[in-house]
Amino acid sequence: MRTRVWLLIWLLCSALAVVLPRPAAAQEAGPLVLVLTADGTVAPAMAEYISRGIRTAEQRGAALIVLQLNTPGGMLGSMEIITQGILNSKVPVVVYVAPRGAIAASAGTIILLSGHAAAMAPESATGAASPVGSSGEDLNQTMESKTKNFLKAQVRSFAQRRGESVVALAEETIDYAKAITVDEAYQAGFIDFKASDLDDLLRQLDGFKVSVGGEERVLRTAGAQTESLPLSLIERTLIILTDANIVFLLLNIGVIAIIIEISSPGGWVAGFTGVVLLALATYGLGILNVNWFGLIFLVTAFVLFILDIKAPSHGALTVAGSGSLIVGALVLFNSPGTPRFQHVSVPLVFTVSLTAAAVFFVVLTLFILPAQRIRVRTGQSVLIGQVGVVRTALTPRGNVQVGGELWSAKVMDGEENIPAGVRVKVVRAEGIQLRVQKEYS
Repeated sequence: MRTRVWLLIWLLCSALAVVLPRPAAAQEAGPLVLVLTADGTVAPAMAEYISRGIRTAEQRGAALIVLQLNTPGGMLGSMEIITQGILNSKVPVVVYVAPRGAIAASAGTIILLSGHAAAMAPESATGAASPVGSSGEDLNQTMESKTKNFLKAQVRSFAQRRGESVVALAEETIDYAKAITVDEAYQAGFIDFKASDLDDLLRQLDGFKVSVGGEERVLRTAGAQTESLPLSLIERTLIILTDANIVFLLLNIGVIAIIIEISSPGGWVAGFTGVVLLALATYGLGILNVNWFGLIFLVTAFVLFILDIKAPSHGALTVAGSGSLIVGALVLFNSPGTPRFQHVSVPLVFTVSLTAAAVFFVVLTLFILPAQRIRVRTGQSVLIGQVGVVRTALTPRGNVQVGGELWSAKVMDGEENIPAGVRVKVVRAEGIQLRVQKEYS
């Protein structure tokens, strides 16, 4: 009997094991593909994010890294960190210019070529890799020659496996700022794949051979599990700080906060806030290609605002400061040599500038000018013309009580001595002594 019961239990457990689905952890997992999304200026924040992504992929044993790239270019130093990280990665890195309509321009072109495989989405483009100065201006002949030769040496090492025609095309993107469409890049062998989306890319990558650290590997992406790596809070913040509109707002709010601190000293919140905001704006200015000449107009604008508060000219200086602020912002961020993606919004410039001028004008009208019209109510000057009472006989010196206070006083020259209890009028003040005469009323 017991044997039959145990046999029945065994059969029941076997049937349940067949019918019930296995836990997810027990299911056979496909290879892990870590997806990084680099969207924006090539800057330290992007370099740190990609470096962290490569370290994460290596630690988790990922089979592949897909770097989705959409950038108008950026800093050469950050580009070098990214390309070195890709070249030294133990996990294959596929650089994929996506989504549709994305670009990998300037420094992005070299990042695209540095990948173990390269792909682009439809309607995307790459190229235009000619170097420019930190303010978007053309480099002088010597510096331009050095920078171009350095970049061409890099692209030759990255593109040589694709053939001489691709090397020549890559050098044209540097020498002549040549831009390349996705179809042109694919037909020329500049990229390995043209993929409509990530799933399409992984399908095409399955079985593709790449060289990682001199070792040939065959990519196995069939049934792969994709996982996106989000930006950290610090990385996201630093990327936001490279937005020209944000930098312009930080500059304005920071300076206004400091002006408030100067106008009404004694607190610390406004001054501290202003210093922090200006420090954050300085970081953004160091990353962006800006025309530093524009700072002269910005400084002039805020000097005019301060002068209108300290020595009011009925708003004239505030109006001039507003105009200087608008010109300064446009020169700083929107100069002809500055990349268009780094331009500040013109409506934002006018809105912020006119708002700042309005704030200063309101402060000037409602607080500064009325305060200057108020008569002085303390000190010796307000005693002139007031009437007091002699407390100690003036012979010719003594004491008088004026405005509730006891003052040392002396009768005017040619006047008779004045006994205590007589009313006197203050004629003038000499140091801490009042000159008085008898009040006849």
